[in-house]
Amino acid sequence: MSEAPKVIDLDREAVKQGLREGSLVLDVREPNEFAAGHIPGAVSHPLSTFDPAALPQGKRVVFSCAAGVRSVRALQAAQGAGLDIREHYKGGFKDWAAAGEPIE
Repeated sequence: MSEAPKVIDLDREAVKQGLREGSLVLDVREPNEFAAGHIPGAVSHPLSTFDPAALPQGKRVVFSCAAGVRSVRALQAAQGAGLDIREHYKGGFKDWAAAGEPIE
């Protein structure tokens, strides 16, 4: 019996700390959502065209979406492809924007 995928929920402060330390935030929202505003430094990687093989290697990756649902789906896909990625931004972009954080 295989164990369930491990998901680590990060809050806004943990995401900000990770960005300062060189983590890569992958925003899995659709391109129109990303273009309307995103976390500074985030990279667009839409869930609709998600390919775990295209993920950068050797960096700490944190998935983000609007509210933390699609980011978990991306995590599961990455883990299903054998990648050791476990972290996502639980509150997502809605939490980021609601807190008045900078937006690109």
